[in-house]
Amino acid sequence: MAMSGGVDSSTAALLLQEAGYDVVGVTLKMFENKDIGAGETDSSFVNVRDAKQVAEKMGFPHYVFDFCPYFRQFVIDHFIAEYESGRTPNPCVDCNKNVKLGQLFPKAEELGCGYVATGHYANVKFNEETGRWLLLRGDDRQKDQSYMLYTLTQNQLAHILFPLGRLQKTAIREKAETEGLANARKPDSQDICFVPDGDYARVIQNITKRKPQPGKFIHLDGTVLGTHRGQLHYTIGQRKGLGIAYQYPLYVIRKDVEKNIVYLGPQEALFSDTLIAESCNLISIPDLKGPVRVTAKPRYRAKDVPAVIEPLEDGNIKVTFDEPQRALTPGQAVVFYQDDVVVGGGTIR
Repeated sequence: MAMSGGVDSSTAALLLQEAGYDVVGVTLKMFENKDIGAGETDSSFVNVRDAKQVAEKMGFPHYVFDFCPYFRQFVIDHFIAEYESGRTPNPCVDCNKNVKLGQLFPKAEELGCGYVATGHYANVKFNEETGRWLLLRGDDRQKDQSYMLYTLTQNQLAHILFPLGRLQKTAIREKAETEGLANARKPDSQDICFVPDGDYARVIQNITKRKPQPGKFIHLDGTVLGTHRGQLHYTIGQRKGLGIAYQYPLYVIRKDVEKNIVYLGPQEALFSDTLIAESCNLISIPDLKGPVRVTAKPRYRAKDVPAVIEPLEDGNIKVTFDEPQRALTPGQAVVFYQDDVVVGGGTIR
């Protein structure tokens, strides 16, 4: 049972134990504050302490695994490379794929565990007709995390448990309080774990020791509007913090990293009805042989909207939306659904 020290994973462990499973708790140490230039304090100390307290209360073993090297390689370094190349990455997707779940399954085998369990809000079931394992949305739509899990493989889905998938967040906190868990009212984690204040540009600068180079703000019509602070400070669709006075609101439309130009324009220039998804993973179907009707979610907090996906010769997937979508951002995940079932997903090119 992957335990972050929060109320979700702690309650998930409790539910597994009540269901008759022999639970082994594990907490993953991902990074230390000094690794991101935020002082010498070990930021995982509180999480480890809280998880251990829960494990001791319930009477099951608890281990701490040092995944810092994996997290640095697959999440932080990739995060930096993506931003420096002008893209906007989704580190939680990368972490689930390459670290949290990618490295935890082998550890579970070493410990003799038949399953990996997490506190994610998602569901899994087996489709008897197709012989495939399916990933579904969590019943609590406000907390659903299926978007973050679209990279799961068939083998992983066959050996993963999501005890919270059918529950609402309010019921989980009530259960934790009833059972006397010390972290029952612990606040939910927010934002990116290694960028707690949301200032990703500062974190990147702290790690790389490279100061972002100023460049030009240029209007789509070619007019030079001013000087920006470095392209990694800006993402597609951004309006605030540009510092440019103009006759109408300006937004970041695209970036030219090689020339260090950030292009600005009106909001209508942000809309597009197509995108290309790369590094795709399909779950409910083994492959994509032709156009398939889906709903597609182009960012975590967005509502999924009607679209058609179709295969390209290079293995990528073309997504055509029924209606133009705002700020389709390279580097973000786009996930495909049919009702509550995750068809698959990929990274916006």
